[in-house]
This record gives sequence, C-alpha cells and structure tokens, in this order.
Amino acid sequence: MEEADRNFRSLLMGLPSVDELLKSAEGRGWLSLYPRRYVLQAIRESLEALRREIRKGGQPPCDPASISAGIEALIKKYVAPSLSNVINATGVVLHTNLGRAPLSRAALEKVILIAKGYSNLEYDLAEGGRGKRHAHLRRLLTGITGAQDATVVNNNAAAVMLALSTLARGRQVIVSRGELVEIGGSFRIPDVMAQSGAVLMEVGTTNKTHLRDYERAIGPDTALILKVHQSNYRITGFTSEVPIEELVALGAKHRLPVMYDLGSGCLFDLRTHGIGAEPVVSEVVQTGVDLVTFSGDKLLGGPQAGIAAGKTEVIGRMNENPLARALRIDKMTLAALEATFFAYADPEKAACEIPVLRMLLEKPEAIRGRAERLVSAIKAAEDVSVAVAGDSSEAGGGSLPGVRLPTFAVSIRSARLTPNAIEEGLRTGTPPVIARIKEDALLLDARTIADDEVPAVAARLGELLA
Repeated sequence: MEEADRNFRSLLMGLPSVDELLKSAEGRGWLSLYPRRYVLQAIRESLEALRREIRKGGQPPCDPASISAGIEALIKKYVAPSLSNVINATGVVLHTNLGRAPLSRAALEKVILIAKGYSNLEYDLAEGGRGKRHAHLRRLLTGITGAQDATVVNNNAAAVMLALSTLARGRQVIVSRGELVEIGGSFRIPDVMAQSGAVLMEVGTTNKTHLRDYERAIGPDTALILKVHQSNYRITGFTSEVPIEELVALGAKHRLPVMYDLGSGCLFDLRTHGIGAEPVVSEVVQTGVDLVTFSGDKLLGGPQAGIAAGKTEVIGRMNENPLARALRIDKMTLAALEATFFAYADPEKAACEIPVLRMLLEKPEAIRGRAERLVSAIKAAEDVSVAVAGDSSEAGGGSLPGVRLPTFAVSIRSARLTPNAIEEGLRTGTPPVIARIKEDALLLDARTIADDEVPAVAARLGELLA
C-alpha cells in the first residue's frame, strides 16, 4: 500500500508545471504559432486530465514527449476553424447543408477586391454624396429580367416577408391552398406571412384551384394576390392551378397587385437542355406581374440573397419600408451578386462560368471521364472493389423537384470496412469528403467533384483503403 502511495505521489510530482511547459522549447514554439489563451487552456486541461487519471489509479504516459504531443493535439483542436471547406461527393448540386451554390471565380475575385479595402457602397461617385446600396445592382437586374426596378435583401424568405409587409400588412393575401409551401429549415409560407402582418386567405383545394376561387375570395380587405411556385415539390395526378397570366388579368380587373414567389429562381432556360420545366424569371416578368421574388443561391448560382423584381412603384415602397434596412445585404454579397449577374448578360458565358449551371449541364461522358480518373488514382488493398457505376444526381436545394440527372459515381466496397465506416472516415478527415451510401456501397458522385479535387479525394481514400 505504501509503495502504491509513493508511486502515486511520484507520478503527480513528476508532472511539469504550466510555467515550465510555457518556457520549454515546445512551449515557445506553440506561443509563436498559436494564440496564448489556447496554449494555456490546452496545457492546463492536459495536466488536469493526467492528474485525474493518476488519482484513479491509472499510469498514463507522463514522459515529456507524450505530454507535449497531447498538448499540441488539444491546441490544434481549439484553433481549428468550425467553418471549413468540404468536398461534395454526394451528387446533390445545391446541397443546403454544404452551403448550396459555390461561387464563380469572377464572383470570388470581386468579393476579395471589394472586401480588402473601401468601396462606394453607399456613396454616389458622380454626385459626390450619399448613395444607395441597392442601386449598384439595378441596371444589371432590370436588364436581365426585363423588370422596371429591382432590389435585393438577404434571402428569399426575407424578400417575401418584406413584400407582404409592404403591400398587405393588416390586410388579406389570397393564396392557393396547394401553394402553401414549407421551405428549408421548417419555414412555412403561412409563418412568414404571419410575421409580415398580412392575413392569409386560402382558396381552392390541395390539388385543384380555379380562377373562380380567387375571384370569390376578393373583398374589401383584400390587398394582394400571391402565387407561389412549387419549386421544392410536385403535386401530380388530378390537379390544376391558375396560370400567372390569368391572375395578372384578375388583379388588373380588381385593381389588386399580383406577386409571384418563384423560390429557386432561374435566369437561364434549363428547359432547352431538357432539364425540368422551371419558369425563367424574365418570362414571368413579361406577364405583367407586379412583383417576382426568388433566391440568389439556388439555380441562379450566386451568394445567399433574396431578389425582388417588378414595378417601379412596388419596389420603391419596399425600399422605403423600415424592414428593408434590417434585411439588407452587405458589401461582399453585393459584390458576388454583381459579378454573377454580369455573367448572365451572356447566357453561354454563364453556362460555362457559373459552377451550378456548369454542373447541371455537364455531359454524362465528361462526368464518367472524371470518375475514371478518380478510380485510376485510388490506391486500395486487394480486398477492396473500386469501380465506376452509373447513377443519378439531383439539383437539391429545393430546386427542380423530381428531376434526376444521369451521372457516374465511383462505387467502393471493402471486405474489411463497412460503407458506414468508410463514409465516417472520409467525413471526419482533412479535407472532409461528403459521400453517400447506396445498396451496401459507398458512392462518390463525380458530378459534384471538381477536377482539381480528384487528387485530394484519391489521397483520402488511399489512407482508408490501403
């Protein structure tokens, strides 16, 4: 018993002090690389963990090298950024959990240019006085959409809420029951409407709504007719909905504004490439609708933003609403949007330069070629099967529901590792690779893996499968 007690005391007394560790060669190295607070925290927590284990009767490695290694591992854990780059191998182009649309090179360059110094964000260079931030995008937006005016806020839910607050606060908004959508993060149109102060007036049924349903609902308290595009779901079978052209005519007849929430928002006609049936914003504007709202970070392929385009009088009222200041975008978002919209001035240029469009439009044979290059680069053990397999991708992000895009993926099966174990290993390493599991195999969809990411993915797989 006395021997155990002496060993216990010897282990505790043999631990270095915080000051000794800070003054050691390793400690000086840590302080030169990392913030002092994290170095101190790691040293204290490592020493306390060793003391606890010793008090419980354990004999943890207390040699200087082991102690230093433990401290350094903790320091790196503390300084590692929470938000980091990942490689998207899921095949979901607009993966909401992975940040949706990656930005184009031009957008990134414009963000760096504007963020690194001062800018004329709210300064009119021609007049030498105060300007308005939304004015920077007006010319590009009106030119692309054909709208009289446009403004931008921080996401599409904000654009909808600002529009409803401006046009219908305290009054009724008529919406088809089949269009009361729930968008990402459990945000629902009725909830957004309630926050705006507008009063919901449902018409029709889940699967069928007629023009007469809207007309019967119009009364003295009606302020707005709202149409919501089914951008993240489809109702099929015995269905009908009222075209926006008919709603515009009905609004004109009763002198009511008509708004169309397009959700994902498409500036490039994907239908000409056989992808979905998504309406193009400019076509909707041409119907004479008073206001159209849509997202910036979905099919448009830019940063998170909510765009409102429409009649001059409506946009003007929205900009004057006190909510507009609370929902406004910052200079970096504005810079990325300007570069993204500029690409749309030339549709062919947009299809090549905007990553979302490029991934959606990429030919299956090109995707297969990238998958084959990945297979060739993977160094795996003999008990691992690595092959190219045909599969399907999707747009994701609440866009193009039901549309499956033919793709090619790298399929991996191992006799030693389960697909879940490989998936976890890829996800928790550096860089994290996010894959999916299908039919007892791990799949890495080459549609969403960039050419310059192939070596990194191959290296990560080599670590796990060798």
